[in-house]
Amino acid sequence: MATSFEKYQKRRLISSYFSVVISIGLVLFLLGLLGLLVLNSKRVADHFKEQVPIVIFLKENAKEVEINQLKQSLEMADYTRYANFVSKEEAAEAHMAEIGENYVEYLGENPLQDNIDVRLRADYVTPEKVEEIITELKSKPFVDDIGYDKPLIEQLTKNVQRISFWVLVVAAIFLIIAILLINSSIRLSVYAKRFTIKTMQMVGATKRFIRRPFIWKSVRLGIIGSVLAMGGMAAILYYLNKTFPELGLADDTILIAGLFVFIFLMGLIITWISTYFATQRFLNLRTDELYY
Repeated sequence: MATSFEKYQKRRLISSYFSVVISIGLVLFLLGLLGLLVLNSKRVADHFKEQVPIVIFLKENAKEVEINQLKQSLEMADYTRYANFVSKEEAAEAHMAEIGENYVEYLGENPLQDNIDVRLRADYVTPEKVEEIITELKSKPFVDDIGYDKPLIEQLTKNVQRISFWVLVVAAIFLIIAILLINSSIRLSVYAKRFTIKTMQMVGATKRFIRRPFIWKSVRLGIIGSVLAMGGMAAILYYLNKTFPELGLADDTILIAGLFVFIFLMGLIITWISTYFATQRFLNLRTDELYY
C-alpha cells in the first residue's frame, strides 16, 4: 500500500514539475518573441522607408558629364542608399512591359525623360530631411523636376513613431505579466509542499537550510524552461529569416545574443526570487494557518 502511495506521490511530483517547466517555458517564449519584435521593429520600419522612391528628372539638354557627376555625388552622399541612372529609352521599355502596349509607336515619340532613381537611407526619410535634400537637388540647373510621394513619407513617419511607442508599452506590460505568471506557478509548486516546509522547521532546521533545496530545484526548472523558450525563439527566428531574408532579422547577432541571455537570466532570477518569497511566507505562518 505504501509503495503504491509513494508511486502516486512521485507521479504527482513529476507532473507538478512538468507543469512549472511548461509554464515558465511558454511565458518566456512569448516574452522572447515580443523582444524579437521590439528589436526588429526599427529594422522592419527602416526596410519600408528605404523602399520610398525619389526620381530626379533631367532636362533634355543635360550633359553626360553633369549626369555622371550628379550620380557620383549622390552615391557618395551620407543620405543615399543607392542611385541608379535610367535613360528615357529604358524607362519607356519598362513602362511598355508593365502596361503591355507600345505607346511610343502610337505617339511617334518617347515622352519620358532621363532620370536618376534614388533610394534614401531610413534615417533621412522624414518630411524635413527629404525637403532639404529636394531643395539642394533642385538647385542644379540641369534638373527639371523631382518626383516623390510626400504624403506617404509623412504618414510613414507618423505611423513608425506611433507603432514604436506602443510596442514598447506592450513589451513593458507583458514583462510584468510574465513575472506574475511565473511567480504564480512557483508559488503553487511551493504551496503543495507547505507541510513539508513546516515539518522541517518544527524539527529544528533553519530557514536558510529549508529554502536552499526549494530554490535550487526551482532554478533548475527555470533553466530548463529558459532553454525550451530559447529553442522556440531560435526556430521562429530561423523561419522568419529564411522567409523574409531582405529584412535581415538575424543580422545583428549581438542584439539577438543579448536577448537570448536576457531570457535565460529572467528564467533564473524570477524563479529564484519567487521561490525565496514563497518559502519565506510559509516559514512565517503558524501551523494552523497552513490549512487556509
